[in-house]
This record gives sequence, C-alpha cells and structure tokens, in this order.
Amino acid sequence: MGADTKYWIVCISKDHTLLALKWGIIQACHGKRAPLARMKKGDGIIIYSSKFNISDPKSTLRAFTAIGEIADDDIYQYEIHPDFIPHRRKVNYFSAKEVPIEPLIDELDFIPNKRFWGYPFKYGFLEISKRDFELISSHMRG
Repeated sequence: MGADTKYWIVCISKDHTLLALKWGIIQACHGKRAPLARMKKGDGIIIYSSKFNISDPKSTLRAFTAIGEIADDDIYQYEIHPDFIPHRRKVNYFSAKEVPIEPLIDELDFIPNKRFWGYPFKYGFLEISKRDFELISSHMRG
C-alpha cells in the first residue's frame, strides 16, 4: 500500500461477507458501480457487518468481518438474475479474525459522535483514514 492508497469500509452482512471471501470479490451498495469506481488497485478494504444475515433484521453482529486489498483496476458485472447484474471488484483478502466494533468506537476518527456511532455506516460505503484502517487491522490481524 503506497502513499496514494485510500482506505474503505463496505457494509455487508456476515452471510454475504462469507461469499465475498469465498469468491475473492467485493460488491457494494446493492451492486452499484459508483462506490467501486472510487477504489483503485492496492486500496485497503474492511468489511463491517451489522448483521449476521441480511434477511433477518434481528440478527445483530456489529463487527468488522473481513480485511483485504483491491486486487486490480477492473470493475465487472456478474449476472445473479436477469434483472440483477451487480458490479464487482476482485479483492485479495487477508487472514483475519472477526472484531466487534464496540471496544474500538472511542478510538476511531471516522466516528465523530461516539453516542451515535452507527451513523457513518448509513450509506454502506465510506472512506476512512490510514490511521483508522491500521487500528482496525491491528485488531483483526493481531
């Protein structure tokens, strides 16, 4: 990761994280192209999962569940159904453990209001600082 590297958090459920890890991909914001187009090869990516299962609103998790690096500069589409062809990017995921967010909230700069810590995740995709990426990474890979 170089000097112009950017760092991202993508919010997806744990069940979808497991698929992303299996396939070595990331898909953001229901398959939209725009978030993926902001990324480039070598950027760092962390997946945050508020839930275990996307279809069960009561399946609360609230943890960082995967970490990796954008593998190349290609964005491609993959047909899941004829009416749903989401955009994806390849990711080289690192060996990491799941880390709950609660113990890290006070230390994370991308969360300005600690009382409403979930607000930054509202849109499902956000850029974070290198410092925040390294802090989360140290817990996931440590």
